[in-house]
Amino acid sequence: MENETSFHGTTILGLVREGEAVIGGDGQVTFGQNTVMKHTAVKVRRLYHDAVLAGFAGAVADALTLFERFEGKLEEYRGNLTRSAVALSREWRTDRMLGKLEALLLVADGDHLLMLSGAGEVIEPDDGIAAIGSGGSYALAAARAFSSLEPRLPVREIAERSLLIASEICVYTNNHLTIESIPKREA
Repeated sequence: MENETSFHGTTILGLVREGEAVIGGDGQVTFGQNTVMKHTAVKVRRLYHDAVLAGFAGAVADALTLFERFEGKLEEYRGNLTRSAVALSREWRTDRMLGKLEALLLVADGDHLLMLSGAGEVIEPDDGIAAIGSGGSYALAAARAFSSLEPRLPVREIAERSLLIASEICVYTNNHLTIESIPKREA
């Protein structure tokens, strides 16, 4: 049976708009239901020659394993995010050891934002905004509101503001943020 508390310790938010990608997350690590063990964890990384962003929610050791496997898929498919995500998801769903990992990944490049899970899902949101973790719904709602009300607001600023809102609501999310971005490519 899956441990429900493993997904409740963080907030990761991703946005992709007009060739620019941002993924941000908080730094809180919670042990059990009521103990904060760390305030400054980094749950967002740059992968594949800094061309791909990835963030995780769930068990840290499991997420690190998934980052490593995903980076291997990126190398194998020469940075093709979608093919790499599908390949990892297929492997994650069918491999006995990987199938026990308790984490979710949010990955992005300048063109795509994808959520990956161990159940085999590779989901690309229609609006280029997705969030995972316990505060994910709060960050997602805030990001959608900022995007529709202030369409010229830079995606990095939307991510920061939205994550700060989530940190004020979710007890498993703090305001020590790590935000990585891939700037819009020059034409």
